[in-house]
Amino acid sequence: MMSSIPLLTPEDCAVVLIDEQAGLAFATGSADRQVLRSNAVALARTAVAFGIPTVVSTSASKVYSGPMMPALRAVLPDIVPIERRNMNLWEDAAAQAAIIATGRKTLVVAGLLTEACVSFPVLSALAEGYKVFVVADACGGLTPASHEAALRRMEQAGAVMTSWLQFLLEMQRDWTRHDTYEAARGIVAEHGGGYGIGLDYARDMIKPA
Repeated sequence: MMSSIPLLTPEDCAVVLIDEQAGLAFATGSADRQVLRSNAVALARTAVAFGIPTVVSTSASKVYSGPMMPALRAVLPDIVPIERRNMNLWEDAAAQAAIIATGRKTLVVAGLLTEACVSFPVLSALAEGYKVFVVADACGGLTPASHEAALRRMEQAGAVMTSWLQFLLEMQRDWTRHDTYEAARGIVAEHGGGYGIGLDYARDMIKPA
């Protein structure tokens, strides 16, 4: 069956990064924490490279979770995270207003923890008529099983699962798009594992005649 959701463009969507904080990363057991952080940074760098509006939240930053992780703060130095009390980001008036203010009806969401702080606003946004893409490899849950269950629940409600690399390539679409080529290539080289190593190797090996 043909999908009714076309490929995304930078003009379509807003990125929502939820609670990328060390205290929550400590609780994450669904994937390697360093990989999760790298994936979240890659997603944030993609948003910056393509000029995509980005909303960032934190919770319990003074008492448990800590501030947004330094690697994310370095990528998003001009974005002030919205500190909220509600477990559901969508139920926080300031956070919801910030998302609405982007003017985008398609959200690309990632964060910690998948079971609540990611899934609750995703389910709420879907109910409000938004299209939602969940960057599954930039979300972390308490256990692999609970993370996967949360992803399945969001997918069953209508969310689309993606990865940070798929999102970046969807934004770039064409490697001859020179205005974003170097930024996109740099993100893949630093965060893309063997693919990134290959890009660096190719640059070293292919010399102008």
